[in-house]
Amino acid sequence: MDRFIITGAQGFIGKRVLEELESQGHLCILIHEHHGWDLELESHVEQCDGIFHIGAISDTMLCDANRMLYYNYTLSKRLFDLAEKYNKKIVYSSSAATYGIQETGYPTNIYGWSKLLAEEYGTKACERFVALKYFNVYGPGEEHKGEMASVAYQAWKQVNSHMTDQSFKLFPGDIKRDFVYIDDVVHANIHAMTLEQGVFDVGTGNAEEFQTLVDGMGVDIDYHDKSKIPDWYQFYTRADKRKFMPGWKPKYNITEGTKKYREYLEK
Repeated sequence: MDRFIITGAQGFIGKRVLEELESQGHLCILIHEHHGWDLELESHVEQCDGIFHIGAISDTMLCDANRMLYYNYTLSKRLFDLAEKYNKKIVYSSSAATYGIQETGYPTNIYGWSKLLAEEYGTKACERFVALKYFNVYGPGEEHKGEMASVAYQAWKQVNSHMTDQSFKLFPGDIKRDFVYIDDVVHANIHAMTLEQGVFDVGTGNAEEFQTLVDGMGVDIDYHDKSKIPDWYQFYTRADKRKFMPGWKPKYNITEGTKKYREYLEK
């Protein structure tokens, strides 16, 4: 039985990683946003067998740079320094938002910058550091996220909450994303703990239209006026299969993922 630290275990991905680790018989120490970053943190790091740093502010619309950088960078830096001090392996939840838009290659919001800064610091400061760049994650367990939940969940919820508008509105144009099912993200985290270092993409390696995702959730679509598309909006994301972890690949494509998700939600 190993002892792992998990940050963000109350969140979408963290909770699912916690459940998987506990099902394997491991002991988990939970560090939350407002609890656990105290004087006991160093003792926990010293005694653990590895760290899953998943917790972060994930609101891409947040404009409070001080708050975002404190939770996503400053606290991460503290944890990384302790991990290096005691030679502990870190699996860090990064984001495809660090890639930004194709034209510039830089993040387009504070969230993306905060994740990139933490990822780059961990890579340079820690010998045993694995960063996972998640693409668009969807699946069971995200219901609490509100507007930050996936389009898959928002579309399904709108139609099944008996709202007047029984179609879900998307932005028009050739917009594609790499949609990755939560089970694949959980398995990526567990697999990453077996590696020593590296920065890897976690997605399907395929770019899909939002319409394909919403269709898979059994929802009709409509379109906003193109004037509503923000200037910073990403029109295209796709994980690079050459940047997948050795020994890991996704199990679910968009058809299989949305089918499993609908079965869960319809229960």
